[in-house]
Amino acid sequence: MSTAIILAYVGVVLMVGVSGLASAVGTARCGMAAVGAMKKNSGAFGSYMILSALPGSQGLYGFVGYFMVSGYISEGMPLITGVGIFGAGLLMAIVCLSSAVMQSKVCANGIAAIGNGNDVMGKTLILAAFPELYAILGVAATFLVSSAISPEGLENQAELNAQYEAATIKVETAAAEVEVEVEEVVAFEEAAAEAVVE
Repeated sequence: MSTAIILAYVGVVLMVGVSGLASAVGTARCGMAAVGAMKKNSGAFGSYMILSALPGSQGLYGFVGYFMVSGYISEGMPLITGVGIFGAGLLMAIVCLSSAVMQSKVCANGIAAIGNGNDVMGKTLILAAFPELYAILGVAATFLVSSAISPEGLENQAELNAQYEAATIKVETAAAEVEVEVEEVVAFEEAAAEAVVE
């Protein structure tokens, strides 16, 4: 088994596993807050349920990320593809874990406030959307990575590298020609100066 495919599978484990773990922790925290709030205000169960479900989206994002990269995992895949999938998985793991945990804190506090009789459902939803945004950005970044490691993306990168190398050769050749011309001018000036002295 190649290093590339090992990195790719570790990336997928991070992407799906940690995102799912984050959602499990987040929804459980909100569920516990909802159980406590129902003792005071059992009539707001619908609000509790909606707020408890919000941290569950990060696990879905990890699963979506898996579908974005799964088509590139195969025996004989380039190392850069494996590294890209690993990077995307690590990115999704960190972002979704942070997003779900922080979002669950916002939602749990909203649930507690609703349980105490405060009408804060809408405001809690708005505030809970802020941590969610960064999980969505993680999905967008995974999409960009999957585009870059696709065969077409790698071909485009190879073309850019070839163009860069060709341009570098041209610049080096031009610099060498200029250096030769400068040496010729300096030699001519030295010869002219010696002729004047004589």
